[in-house]
Amino acid sequence: MSCPICGKRPPKRFCPARGEKICAICCGQEREVTIDCAPDCSYLIAAHRYEAEHRKLVSSGDVAYRDVFVAVDFVYEHWPVVGGIAATVLNLQREHRDMRDSDAIAAVEALAETYRTLGTGIYYERPPELPVALSLYSAIGHFLQEFRKSESARAGFVTLKDSDMFHILIFLLRLAKQETTSRPRSQAFLDFLRQRFPLPAQPEREAPRIIVP
Repeated sequence: MSCPICGKRPPKRFCPARGEKICAICCGQEREVTIDCAPDCSYLIAAHRYEAEHRKLVSSGDVAYRDVFVAVDFVYEHWPVVGGIAATVLNLQREHRDMRDSDAIAAVEALAETYRTLGTGIYYERPPELPVALSLYSAIGHFLQEFRKSESARAGFVTLKDSDMFHILIFLLRLAKQETTSRPRSQAFLDFLRQRFPLPAQPEREAPRIIVP
């Protein structure tokens, strides 16, 4: 029996995405390229961990909005917002198992541009076109508005400005581009969020009871 992808080597690794065993070489070459890997695949998680440990820093020329300074203290001060956005992303991924880093990057980048223009007094909105990225764009935008409403109700005034949200989104955009990989179906950034912002386990559905007359 040979690997169903290459047809040459013996299949030794079970691929959750394909529901069958494939060889180790095809697993390494095709993961997140031609295979929509399952987020909880142990081989994918191990690969992300290894790549994160050996990843080169993004060059200054590739830094998103490189002229914008985001202080470390500012990020920690607004950590609840960062965590809320991460939870929003991960919750939506539970509904869209095919979500990729590119969807998250597109959504965050589009929102950052929206809030950048709001800071200049001009409202400009250009949501992503792809369905999953668009859903995420709307979900994060809704979270930010609700968070600002709750903070305003508690403090009696608006505490989270448009410029604050812009800088928070810039931080996440830079983080996403740092953590992702060049593979077209990469989920490395999403895996990074799962490791650092774990969601509570979903409650198991109660098995239907059989009523005996």
